[in-house]
Amino acid sequence: MLHPCPKGRVKWDDGQVITIGQLAGYIGVSIKTIRVYHAKGLLPEPDRDASGYRRYDASAAIDLIKIRTLAEAGVPLSRIRHLRSATDGAFQQALREIDDQVTDRIRRLQATQGRLRQLAVGQLAPLPNEVLAYLAHLAEWRFTPRWVDLQRDLWILVFATHPQHAITLFHDQAETLAEPALRQLFLDYDHAHDLDADDPRVDDLARRIAEATRERYGPDEPPELDAASAIPALIQRRVNASSLAWQRLDTLIRAQLDT
Repeated sequence: MLHPCPKGRVKWDDGQVITIGQLAGYIGVSIKTIRVYHAKGLLPEPDRDASGYRRYDASAAIDLIKIRTLAEAGVPLSRIRHLRSATDGAFQQALREIDDQVTDRIRRLQATQGRLRQLAVGQLAPLPNEVLAYLAHLAEWRFTPRWVDLQRDLWILVFATHPQHAITLFHDQAETLAEPALRQLFLDYDHAHDLDADDPRVDDLARRIAEATRERYGPDEPPELDAASAIPALIQRRVNASSLAWQRLDTLIRAQLDT
């Protein structure tokens, strides 16, 4: 039978069972979470007793601890369900892979923490000199102050969050603007800001940009941040939010490049 323990906790005698509420409290999860695990096929749902309650034994608690630990490590529930039926060797290999992923996530979080502490004392990492020179050229090339400010903010964001990829992305854009014909496309993009979204010039510009992109990169993809990063979408939302014409340009260009 169950005996009272300090602070309302419970313990098992061999062969005894507890309710779902007691199990949730003992393991430190919610009843709703346990029911989700039942629904997803991760934790077997016991039969009800004569009183209509589901009763859980010690093995259910052990299984729940394993599931909770994997879920807290960021493992998707679908993969946890697969691991529940894996062989011991496959399970141990998966644990090593998950451990490596957690270690990498900790490393990235520590880097983020360092940047946050820099921000707290007003020490935002400056842009490289070549980026500052590039921004100065934008004004000389008749880009609007609005565009120059936008570019400065966006490069600060990219260099702060993805320093290992930022310089490659920057060099690609700088090389693009070094070509007069391509630079004119960027200038047209800049000055399209104040057009009506349904202006025919927006459609024409989208077509020209899509054609130039295919010509420059061919079957290859332009350099970009890693697929898991939310930064590209964040940047594009920032651009689109300032102009309905820019928003439509983005939609048209994506549609034409996807065909």
